Amino acid sequence: MAQQDGPESPPNVPEHRTTTMEKGRFCMAHCICGWRGPARRARSQARTDAEQHAMR
Repeated sequence: MAQQDGPESPPNVPEHRTTTMEKGRFCMAHCICGWRGPARRARSQARTDAEQHAMR
């Protein structure tokens, strides 16, 4: 068996795709893996929460 160079994706690891949703005066980050960030008044902070989650 030949060894491949470079990183391989681990099997069965879900991809993190995040979005933000607004509910009233609050904005929350959500991910397709089921993760939800805290309610934030600042949209920019909800986006930061989503970016940090996606990097895990």
